[in-house]
Amino acid sequence: MQANNLSGGQELLCINTEKVYDWVLNESIFDLNLMDLELPLNPNTGEQLTCEDIDVDTVTCAVTPNCMEPIVILDRVDQDFVIDGTEVTLQLVNIRKNFEVTVFVDLIAELGGGTVEVCEADFTRCEQVVLCAPEGTDIDVCYTDLDCFVCTAACDQTIDPNQLDVTLTVRLCQSIQSTFDVTLEIVAEFCEPRDVLPVTPCPTPTMPPQCPVIFPNNGDNG
Repeated sequence: MQANNLSGGQELLCINTEKVYDWVLNESIFDLNLMDLELPLNPNTGEQLTCEDIDVDTVTCAVTPNCMEPIVILDRVDQDFVIDGTEVTLQLVNIRKNFEVTVFVDLIAELGGGTVEVCEADFTRCEQVVLCAPEGTDIDVCYTDLDCFVCTAACDQTIDPNQLDVTLTVRLCQSIQSTFDVTLEIVAEFCEPRDVLPVTPCPTPTMPPQCPVIFPNNGDNG
């Protein structure tokens, strides 16, 4: 089919895009226990750090999606629901999410202070979400917010002077969509580039404002 030019510069176009079958936003909070973390070497001396060398109240964390495999769709199962009196078949989607968490702690002032990395750890959490996501659609998970904070931190010199126990709370806000690639026929105008902004020329020298009322003395001020 040949598209005919329409009035106003519009044309009938075919574009490739994604159709959103379903879209939900939700929040998830979970705890993570990291036990018996080996304290690192002192970056200043190379000696093994102990509980006496760190300020346990300064333990912090950072969490990021796993760079290799952040999201895995395990499976999807059809389930029938009655919504507003109408029976509809939706999918129960099982999702596995992989993360990397990093733990930091500050050295005591006597050792010069500074923050050292204690460890990096991988962990996994799974969840189920009900979507209109029949076979053939893609499941896209996007984190709109992802952070963590330290709930508890303990380093017992009498039990093991080189190990740290940490409990973290991870909070994430996420957008989950089921999508499918489609080709659409629409009436639209082609975009045009904007005008090039002019380059400001070098300014010509100017004199600052003068004060002839007070200087030079014109004979009327005395």
